[in-house]
Amino acid sequence: MDDKPITNDLCWKIGGPAGFGIASAGTVFATACMRAGLNAFVLSENPSLIRGGHNHVTVHVKERQVGSHLARTDVLVALDQQTMDNHVAKIVKGGGVIFDPDEVKTPEVHDVKLFNVPIKRLCQENGGLILRNTIAMGATAGLLDFEPRFLESVLKDNFAKKGDKVIDMNLNAFKAGYDYVKKEYPSGSGFVLSKRKPNDNVLVSGNAAVAFGAVSAGCTFMSAYPMTPATSVFETMASLAKDYGLVVRQAEDEIAAVNQAIGASFAGAISMTGTSGGGFCLMVEGLGLSMQSEMPVVIIESQRPGPATGMATRTAQGDLRFILHCSTDDSPRLVLTPGDMEECFSVTAKAFELTEKYQMPAVVMVDKFLSLSYATTPAFKGGDNKRYIMTDRDASKLKNYKRYDLTDCVSPRAVPGQKGGQHWASSYEHDEYGHESEDKTNKIRMSQKRFCKLDLAAKDVPQPKIHGHSKADMTIIGWGSTKGPIREAIALLEEKGVKVNHLHLNIISPFPEQAITKAIKDASKTIIVENNQSGQLAGIIKERTGLDVDYTLLKYDGRNFFPEEISGHIVKILER
Repeated sequence: MDDKPITNDLCWKIGGPAGFGIASAGTVFATACMRAGLNAFVLSENPSLIRGGHNHVTVHVKERQVGSHLARTDVLVALDQQTMDNHVAKIVKGGGVIFDPDEVKTPEVHDVKLFNVPIKRLCQENGGLILRNTIAMGATAGLLDFEPRFLESVLKDNFAKKGDKVIDMNLNAFKAGYDYVKKEYPSGSGFVLSKRKPNDNVLVSGNAAVAFGAVSAGCTFMSAYPMTPATSVFETMASLAKDYGLVVRQAEDEIAAVNQAIGASFAGAISMTGTSGGGFCLMVEGLGLSMQSEMPVVIIESQRPGPATGMATRTAQGDLRFILHCSTDDSPRLVLTPGDMEECFSVTAKAFELTEKYQMPAVVMVDKFLSLSYATTPAFKGGDNKRYIMTDRDASKLKNYKRYDLTDCVSPRAVPGQKGGQHWASSYEHDEYGHESEDKTNKIRMSQKRFCKLDLAAKDVPQPKIHGHSKADMTIIGWGSTKGPIREAIALLEEKGVKVNHLHLNIISPFPEQAITKAIKDASKTIIVENNQSGQLAGIIKERTGLDVDYTLLKYDGRNFFPEEISGHIVKILER
């Protein structure tokens, strides 16, 4: 590194034991960056423990929108020895580490700046050890020449409900850390955060964006049983319930949750539930009930590694085939796979539109990486919500109402209480009125009716498009949460003069067969990037198109891809 500081391009990491406020430090720091007109991505990692274990947060900051963290660390805040041991080797040449030499051993490193800050002593002088993370942020701001007013404004907002005493205590602790490094290390860290033009961005997690998308789409009911990493969708919906007139219920288990959501839909509510893979196993029969009764419901499925309990706080993309195929007999469903916070909002809203319009279940697949990470993104804009149920006036004109009329793939839908709309709805195979039927001709026609909904929906969803160079050395294909790391990898490759492009799938059922076929045939080389062991999307593409991709890059250790892993792998392939 030369003497010129690196401005507005930073990977900051803070780590320590549970209880040290590691996660909140990450979101506070990122929010301050956002208020300074910068963009940030926040990844929090913690073990599957009720309490304890090593926690660390990475915040990637740039002037442009950021889609992922990186493998490198520019400035590390080590609040305990384990953080130093685990992460000091990741610090770039010329980077720095903030630590308390009375608490953490001085590392034997070369080309890394050591910033000794007496964090424990400063805590004792300014209100107690609970302020470790606040002092660390003050020290960080000082070393980055980051205007303190941005972090101070976030601290004031965060502690507003706790009163002036708590606010002042945190501001004093922040100032103590800031003043100490300004005095002892006036030349700074070699990295600078400088304010840019303000924007209308928000810092939001994937799960919160899913909840906002649901409310935007008119959702009025959610039932769920908490399961990591989907729980905060449920929590966010509960926090919005009073302001938006929502009914949010905690069910006794996932079976009850999905059935309550279907029951609410039957009554006319726009409903949803949410879970992770283990909970979704219990919802499978409910999924079939939704399709058999042609009752709309949205299920949010946030993936984590398995089988069984697996690793509750880690990430994976291993549920794709399960979500697409789990069923007794053939049963269609919509499957949507958003890739970033904006898509968590817009694709979730689209799921509600599709499930209501086509009267079939929709599953929105996210994962821990997307669910619990935060990113700055332009403020969301809701659309118009159209209901696809009959009005009371239309229902009153009905004579001989057939809820499952075979005239079309989608039959007119009445809800209880509408005069003229009386019908039967159950889990049994049925005739057009809803009466149980085992007639073989009726069975064939009803099965065809259910499947033709997917054909209609296929004409109603946006097709995936190639992002990047039209004539690229390689086309990357991915789905869901790999979008951010792939886009960051493309930026790294472009710096090396390597031309690649990207086909991102955010809807997999109905399957975009034509778009994928064209992308593979037009590509010089293709590679699929997936967080699973078996290359599930690659197999589905082969099954549906008969085409093979040239390469796969698979990761299934419970962690998401680093952009450097993707770019490095592609460079090696192209060099061969």
